[in-house]
Amino acid sequence: MKSSCKGSVSTRCNSAFSMIRRVQNEPAWLLHHRPYQDASRILDVLSREHGRLSLVARGSRSGRSRLKGILRPFLPLQVSWVSRGELGTLTGAELRGAPISLTGDALLSGYYVNELLLYLLHRHDPQPDIFRVYGSTIESLSGGRDVPAKLREFELDLLRLLGYAVNLDHDTETEAPLSSAAFYVYRPEAGLTVASDPSGPGTFPGSDLMAIRNRDFSRPETLRSAGRLLREVIAFHLGGRPLKSRKVFLDMQRGSATAKKENHKDIP
Repeated sequence: MKSSCKGSVSTRCNSAFSMIRRVQNEPAWLLHHRPYQDASRILDVLSREHGRLSLVARGSRSGRSRLKGILRPFLPLQVSWVSRGELGTLTGAELRGAPISLTGDALLSGYYVNELLLYLLHRHDPQPDIFRVYGSTIESLSGGRDVPAKLREFELDLLRLLGYAVNLDHDTETEAPLSSAAFYVYRPEAGLTVASDPSGPGTFPGSDLMAIRNRDFSRPETLRSAGRLLREVIAFHLGGRPLKSRKVFLDMQRGSATAKKENHKDIP
């Protein structure tokens, strides 16, 4: 049986009907890497046309590797590989644009975004819109401003593009539009319903939910509600799997708060 070839992908079949795929100069981002054998690494890559995939970068941990310094997260890349089955082999990589530098909270936020994609995206499932949103998010994080708001926008976009859009339009039980004066409970499997106890746990002011729907994070209260809401929704879709990046961020926040408290003891 013959196979057709499109764009940068070429294929051929051997006698055992296994398929070799070669991809050249595919726009991509490196999400994660880990050591493999003596001097190699396994790369988890988000590509524009082939989705999330894993590649072996042979010899890339060697001091003589020409890829040293390039295979890092948050750098826009174009990569080439050959694959037969699930795991491919990197054959080339180079920068696709200007290097991007993330520091501080923006860097931790970038790792959080990467971890979400590793857990929520299926392998070899092309998601060009998610690729585009990811790239614009990393570029915006590099400015280091309004980091929490940019994360909330990314989370909303990611959930929508995965088919898990957060419904903030109406009460799912009565179909009534949201009221800014009411309080609501959001259940990921069911949607919004009016809260029986406005002061109970897990409730959200209608005014905050309407602002989140409009991507208006100018009020700190709205931003806090958005973080709490999206944390619950994402945890549901992760099936309870903990995020390492979130734990690191919370540990750093606790450490910072403890340090401030200790410093205040010295103030007369």
